[in-house]
Amino acid sequence: MIEEDIRNFNKQFSWEPTPQGPTLCVDNFDKVVVLGMGGSHLGADLLNSYDPKLSLMVHSDYGLPERLDLGDLVIASSYSGNTEEVIDGLNFALEKGFRTAVIASGGKLLEMAKEKAIPYIELPPGLQPRISGGYQVKALAKILGRQDILEELDSLAEGLQPADLEEKGKAVAEKIGNKIPVVYASRNNFALAYTWKIRFNETAKVPAFYNLFPELNHNEMASFLQGPQGPTLRVDNFVFLVLADSEDHPKIKKRMEVFIKLYQDQGLPVRISELFGTGRLYRIFSSVLIADWAAFYMAKQSKADPEQVSLVEEFKKLMK
Repeated sequence: MIEEDIRNFNKQFSWEPTPQGPTLCVDNFDKVVVLGMGGSHLGADLLNSYDPKLSLMVHSDYGLPERLDLGDLVIASSYSGNTEEVIDGLNFALEKGFRTAVIASGGKLLEMAKEKAIPYIELPPGLQPRISGGYQVKALAKILGRQDILEELDSLAEGLQPADLEEKGKAVAEKIGNKIPVVYASRNNFALAYTWKIRFNETAKVPAFYNLFPELNHNEMASFLQGPQGPTLRVDNFVFLVLADSEDHPKIKKRMEVFIKLYQDQGLPVRISELFGTGRLYRIFSSVLIADWAAFYMAKQSKADPEQVSLVEEFKKLMK
């Protein structure tokens, strides 16, 4: 059950990822591309948020991105191991001679890794992909040889307590109510804004959208203008959730303050979720857990099933 998975999320950080297959040397890659869809590329997104210098390229499509060199590393990441876009990209990488690695809990990807002698890390099974972020980040950090990140992640097994964040998430759910959430954050926290959005989509079963400062100040915010020159859509159907971070650039923090005042003056509901705590990874994953709890309680409010994504599964069947 997803509630139990949220409560036990911190236990993912006590898991020790074990590379299998051929040894992979990570000291000589110019670029690292992570192939992944939906919840299966969140690990790469969150690591980029933690350390932008990692510059992991996330590819969420068929094939591979352009301008890759044969010396680059392609990591195929799919929690189920059966994501067709990721399998297609891995096949293309093998055909072209790229060095590759696999992260999956099973499925076709693990079969390919074993058959074709590709280095791989097998994730513990049994979760929805969106709830497996701890496993994914640890697996990626292991492949990249980042022992410093692994040690900080290990500390979250005890330092991050999901139950302590439940009331914060529940309060967010109550503030959102039956409105459509629009999540805004700095570009540094892109991964969190996207994570909140997909939690609302998949767990709460509600439409949700996100955008980033400062870009949204140059376009999107104009679309919610109230008054005689405002839009014809019902802007009172939306609630705006700002992920505020004391570590953001001072100009971004100023933009958030001005934006919040302008929207509130327009009568638009704006809610703030502050990142808090010591250590970048704690701040990231505590926000992830608040999103998990918020989406879970929103599902309870509307009597939606927080576990399954039946329309997504039906779509996959029709694609076969």
